[in-house]
Amino acid sequence: MIVRTLDECRDSERRIVAENGNWESVRMLLRDDNMGFSFHITTIFANTDTHIHYKNHLESVYCVSGEGEIQTTADGKTYEIKPGTLYVLDKHDEHQLRANKGVDMVMACVFNPPLTGMEVHDADGVYPAAE
Repeated sequence: MIVRTLDECRDSERRIVAENGNWESVRMLLRDDNMGFSFHITTIFANTDTHIHYKNHLESVYCVSGEGEIQTTADGKTYEIKPGTLYVLDKHDEHQLRANKGVDMVMACVFNPPLTGMEVHDADGVYPAAE
C-alpha cells in the first residue's frame, strides 16, 4: 500500500515549479510507483496563460478550486473551468490554459503514461516521452 500526504509531497523533490512561474505540480504518484498512471495536484497561478501540448501523454484534469478556461488550438473553442469541471485531453489536444479570473486554479491530474517526476514543458509545451 502507498500512503502519502500532499504536505509530505509538497515538501520534497516531488514539487516542481515551472520556470515561467505559471504553475506548480506536486507529483504524488509517479512511474516508479508502478500503477500505470501518475497523479498530481497542480496549481495554475492566477492571471497566467500557459501553452501546453502533451504529444506523448494523455491527461485527465479535475478542477478542485479556482476558475479559468481552456482553449483548444485546433478549433479555437474555449471552455470554462470551475470547481467540479473535468476535462480530458484524449487526443493530445494542444491548448492554452488560463487562470484568468484573478484566483489560482487547483487541479487534480492523471497522466498516462505516468510521468517520472522531473518533467517540465519544453518550448512547445510538451513533456518528453518516457524512456
